Order: sequence, then structure tokens, then C-alpha cells
Amino acid sequence: MAGRNSSVVTEFILLGLTDSPELNTVLFVLFLVIYLITAAGNGWVMALILASAQLHSPKYFFLCQLAFLDFCYSSVFIPKMLVNYMTGQTVISYLGCLLQYSFVSMLLTTECFLLAAMAYDRYVAICHPLHYRGLMTPTLCIYLVAASYLLGCANSLTHLRSLLSLSFCGPNVINHYFCDIPLLFQLSCSDTQYSEVLFSVLSGATSVTTFLMVVSSYLGILRTVLKAHSTRNIHKAFSTCASHLTVVTLFYGTVIFTYLGTSSRYQQDRAKILSVFYTLLLPILNLLIYSVRNTEAKEAMARVIMRKIFARFQEKNHMADVNFTIVTEFMLLGLTDRAELKVFLFVLFMLIYMISLVGNLGMLFLIYTTPKLQTPMYHFLSCMSFVDACCSSLFAPQMLLNFFVEWNTISYSACIVQFFFLASLLTTEGLLLAAMAYDRYMAIVNPLLYTVAMTKIVCVALVIGSCVGGVINSLTHTIGLLKLSFCGPNVIHHFFCDLPPLLKLSCSDTSMNELLLLIFTGVIAIITFLTVMISYVFIVAAILRIRSAAGRQRAFSTCASHLTAVTLFYGSVSFSYIQPSSQYSLEQEKVVSVFYTLVIPMLNPLIYSLRNKEVKDAVKRAVEMKCVPC
Repeated sequence: MAGRNSSVVTEFILLGLTDSPELNTVLFVLFLVIYLITAAGNGWVMALILASAQLHSPKYFFLCQLAFLDFCYSSVFIPKMLVNYMTGQTVISYLGCLLQYSFVSMLLTTECFLLAAMAYDRYVAICHPLHYRGLMTPTLCIYLVAASYLLGCANSLTHLRSLLSLSFCGPNVINHYFCDIPLLFQLSCSDTQYSEVLFSVLSGATSVTTFLMVVSSYLGILRTVLKAHSTRNIHKAFSTCASHLTVVTLFYGTVIFTYLGTSSRYQQDRAKILSVFYTLLLPILNLLIYSVRNTEAKEAMARVIMRKIFARFQEKNHMADVNFTIVTEFMLLGLTDRAELKVFLFVLFMLIYMISLVGNLGMLFLIYTTPKLQTPMYHFLSCMSFVDACCSSLFAPQMLLNFFVEWNTISYSACIVQFFFLASLLTTEGLLLAAMAYDRYMAIVNPLLYTVAMTKIVCVALVIGSCVGGVINSLTHTIGLLKLSFCGPNVIHHFFCDLPPLLKLSCSDTSMNELLLLIFTGVIAIITFLTVMISYVFIVAAILRIRSAAGRQRAFSTCASHLTAVTLFYGSVSFSYIQPSSQYSLEQEKVVSVFYTLVIPMLNPLIYSLRNKEVKDAVKRAVEMKCVPC
């Protein structure tokens, strides 16, 4: 490369499906309709499964995950395609291209293993029906889904690392509508033999392993079905497998035919046609196959529609016929009803609150009075300190007061306001942690562009976006809460007004509120967690390329505090909110809530000060300045 003129590729040009301008409008409308049907349909399937008690079974749990994967999968391609058709621009950045392929690889691999898990579920249901509930426990189902996602991530990260080791210094035109790995191999000016072999081995191993699992399961199913004497039982057994078999055939057929070969045999025109099928049409076909051919799903859909139509009418009749009193205040039972523990808990939480308040306000003051800390990283840290101080102040004073009051009451309006601020602050902190991960990514992966990319305007915009996102999420749940009626018991088994306990006290239908809580919390957690994970994937890749051990240690040390804060926050909040109300444990929720409302705001300033040399130096200088006599 030194002996010839070459430039490092920073962006690629996607030629798309066709170079005919007159077809662009037709394709835009077509793909917009496809995406809307896919997004609405798969979203409706997820909502239906979560809202219908009849569909709370392993089979539909896996189907819900499949719908989520299909929604994510179509979202990787279609929005970018639509923007390209509207603007006429077909450029995608180098990092955007690698990220797009990473998501493709992860989602495809995850779907392969998920289809294998669904085949095993059908095998157990038909071959061992008496032991089905004992074998397919919720824990096993979660493990199977988690393993599918982990294997998908592992496969994707392996290919991503391989792509990052390649150089792109020549042509940058991709004859496709998305970044596919065989085409990237063709454009690389490095030796791609190892990457191609790795791609073929991993793709082949994944396809063969999952395909053998599916075939083995269906051989066992076929053998059991053939032993059945009743024609009705045979028909019933086959009907439960028909949808899955159709999806498996379509998915494996197109993916294997497209990818089971190296780039030297990669035919671009054929790949485009097949890619349209498995990236755009399969998510719609899966939706139709599992809804049209599934009696339970159609019955559940009909029940949900009828329930929503008559819910308000029945509620009005109930209120008209039954004597009730509208709740104007709630009673908070607190953490414990044991009198001997109240003094100890008062001292403990007073100490936690004081450390939290002094630590966060001290961090805030230190950052804004120390010129050396006027950087994007500490700008985000100061905002998080402010959020933590507000979060702990929202609960601690009321909780401390309630230890010495016999009746711990809170008005209806104060309860709603308390929840509004809780949801706003928690969501804002989650989004801020994602912004801080992006900041660390820019500082370590692109240090030369850091000051240009992370300008003051960008930092302020990220903080404002986090706050706006928190308020929108909070308003959604608060408005839903205001529509509910509270006419029965008013005792909240908690030390603050949280949404799940309030939903349990309502005398209205709370299924939509529970669904919104699960979806919004899940989506926000997944988006922010993926942002953090993707940032750290690139950070780790960049750090591993550093030859100096001291340089690697310094890079890791700048991320250690943030990683610790992310783990504590996402672990406790996700454990508390991303679960159906049927699995909601009040005692478990109390312990977790203490952690993320009081303990984490106390730990964050300690984590960022004890593990941060710049903060410790600023503290020393501030102390020395105070100690110097005038």
C-alpha cells in the first residue's frame, strides 16, 4: 500500500435493487407497505401473546421471540432503503455498514437456534405430552431463548472482528441494498481467505447443527404420530407442527442457498432476489403462517377485540350498579411492619441518603468548578449526578418520615406525581448511560475525531434527548394511570408509589397498562443496552489493537466505572420491571427498589471518584485550596 496511491474507505455506495429511476417510486411504496404490515403485525402478535392468558405457554413464548426478531430484522434494512429512495442518496458509512451486517448476522443466527428450540418444544409436546409441563418449564424456555441470543451475538462478534481486521482501500461500490459479507470480502484489499473460511465454517456449522436438531425432533414426532391409531389425533398432531415446518422450510431454504458458499461463488443477482425473500417477505409470511393456521391465536385475537369493545361499557355498568368510594389517598406499608427494625432502618437510610446527597452534589460542584473536568465525559457525569440526587430525594425524605408516623398516607395526586418523576428519572438515567457509552466509544475508537464529534452542541442534544425520552415514557404511563379507577382497597405494599402495585389496586381493566409497561420498559432497555454493547464491542476491538500494556490498561480504566454503573443500573431496573404481573413478587420488588432508588445513587459518585484519577486529583486540589489560610 505504501508503494501505490490508495485511500482508506470511509463510506460505501449501495447500488440497491435496481438502477432504474422510474421504479424508485413503486419500490418506495411497496417497501413502505411491507414494513408497516411487518411492524404492525409482529407488534400485534407480541401484544396478543402477552395480553392473553391462554397463550402463556412455551410454544407462544418462542413465537413471541420470533415475532420480535422478525420486527428487528426488517427494521435493519427497510428504513434505510426508504430513506435512500426518498433522498436519492445511497451512501452508508464504514461503521454503519459493519453495524448493519453485525445485526444481520446476529438476528439470522438467533432465528436459526430459536427455530431449533421451537422444534424441540413440539417434540416434547407430541412425544411426551404427560411430561410436557415438567420438562418445558419457564426457566428452561428462558435458557433456550437466552442461549439463542448469546450464540447469535457470539457468531456476529466473530465475523465483526474478522471484518475489522480487513483493509478497504480500493472500490467502495456494493452491488446490493445492504452490506452483505461476501460483497465486503470482494471489496477488501487484504487477504480474505481466512475470513471466508471462517464465514463458511461458522455458517455451515450453525445451519447443519440447527437443521439436524429440527430433523431429529421431527423424526421423533413422525415416529410417535405413526403409532397413533386415531386419524383425528394424527391430524391434530400434524396441524400443530404445520406452521413451524413451513417457516423452517422457507427460512433454511433461502438462507442456506444464499450463504452456504464463499464469495467466489457468490452470484449477486441471485443473492439480491433471495435476500428480498428472507429479509422482507419472510417476516410477513411468518406472521400470516402463524396467525392464519393457528386456531388458538385467532380465538385469542377475537377475545381481545371483543373485550376492548365491551370493556368500557361493562365498567360503566359496574360503577352504576355497585356502591363504592373513590380512593383519595393511599396507605404505604413501607419496607417492614416490625417495630424493632424501624430505628435501625431509619439510621441506615438516613446515612445512605446523606452520603448520596453529599456525594452527588459534591460531584456536581466539583465538575463545574474544575476547568480540567470541563469535558463531555464529565458533562454527562454531572447530569447523572443531578438525576441521582433527584431520584434519592424523591423517596428518602418521605420514607424517613414514615418510620415515625403510625399511618403512612399519601394523597392520590401526590402518588401520581411521585410515579411520574420516578419514571422520568429512571428512563433519563438509562438513556444517559447509553450516551456515556457512545462518548467512551468516540474517545477510544476515534480519538483524533473526538473533539470534533463530541462538541458542546452534541453533548447538550444528547442530554436533552435523554430528558425528553424520560418525560415521554413517564407521560405515557402516567396518562394510562390517570384513566384507571381506584374504588377498592388503598393499601400499597411498598415504600413509594410504583406502577405494578398501583395496577393491582385498580378496579379497572389494567391489561393495556401492563402491556405498555412491559413493551416500553423492554424496548428502552433493549435499545439502550444494545447501544452500550455495540459501543463496547468496538472499544474492546480498538483496545486489543493497542500494543502497549500501559495503553490498554489506561483505556480499560476509563471504561471500568461506566461498565460498573451500567451493570448495577440495568440489572436492578430490568429485574424489577421487565416481567409480567403474574410473576410480580412484592417482597422481591421492595429489595430491588431500595437498590436502584437509594443504593445506586449512593454508589455512583463513589464508583466514579474512587476509580477516577482526574476526579481524585480535583478533590485533592479543592481540599488543599480550602486548607490554605487566607
